[in-house]
Amino acid sequence: MKTKLRSTADLAATALAPAIWGSTYIVTTSFLPAGYPLTVAMLRALPAGLLLLLLVRKLPFGIWWGRAFILGALNFSFFWAMLFVSAYRLPGGVAATVGAVQPLIVIALSRLFLGKPIRPLAVLAGLAGMAGVGLLVLTPKAGLDPVGVAAGLAGAVSMAFGTVLTRRWTPPVSNLTFTAWQLAAGGMLLVPFALFLEPALPTPTIANIAGIAYLGLIGAAFTYLLWFRGLARIEPSAVASLGFLSPVVATLLGWLALGQSLAPVQIAGFAMVLASVWLSQRATMPVRPIRPAASPEPANHPA
Repeated sequence: MKTKLRSTADLAATALAPAIWGSTYIVTTSFLPAGYPLTVAMLRALPAGLLLLLLVRKLPFGIWWGRAFILGALNFSFFWAMLFVSAYRLPGGVAATVGAVQPLIVIALSRLFLGKPIRPLAVLAGLAGMAGVGLLVLTPKAGLDPVGVAAGLAGAVSMAFGTVLTRRWTPPVSNLTFTAWQLAAGGMLLVPFALFLEPALPTPTIANIAGIAYLGLIGAAFTYLLWFRGLARIEPSAVASLGFLSPVVATLLGWLALGQSLAPVQIAGFAMVLASVWLSQRATMPVRPIRPAASPEPANHPA
């Protein structure tokens, strides 16, 4: 009973991360200047990573220097860069649907790198989640841009590799320290690209500073601490499926805060996404062995 409660608590804590990520769009569009994706990504990762490093006071060592930068690139630098390219070149619905392929990639990579079996129910859950996201966010006028689609797929592959390798490379440090290493490394990798590929930011307003602080402290440091903690305790395919909650929360926030309408097809998408998350968790539950029926006790007869 205690194990089940602990597992449920771990799942709920991990699910909080993509739920908070669902607020990224509304915060970015409402509080940050447009046209600075790499700079915003760098400011989201680097200050938060450096702050966590000051708290943990522990730098990578030995092989973990290389692994921290590899994971920082996969989970933050390259992933966020491709995410912004996809978002700028594709309608939001198409970008979200392309990115929703990530859980299926995680299933394949988990088989390759972790030896996890490919469960048909998990694949079905991934397909249902993609379909649900499509119903939730796609519009009839959504267009396709080859570069945008390629960037979205590249970002999904990057995050999938980061998810699986984070589980494979179990660090000899706390999750807080591991998060600090990756955020700082990912932010440092973004610095030269932000400096040379984008113009300087205008003088920040109070709203800009508040938006960056939220995205860095809550949307990066806090959420990725929960995400990496979950990856250490839950199967990667089950964790990846929780990412479907992000477009759900984004749509709900658009409805609540921006007055956007919800069509019946979107409500059907909500139901499909939630069902896919539930199916994914069921697929990773251990199968209970069937206990043989107890043989009857022999009757005691008086001699």
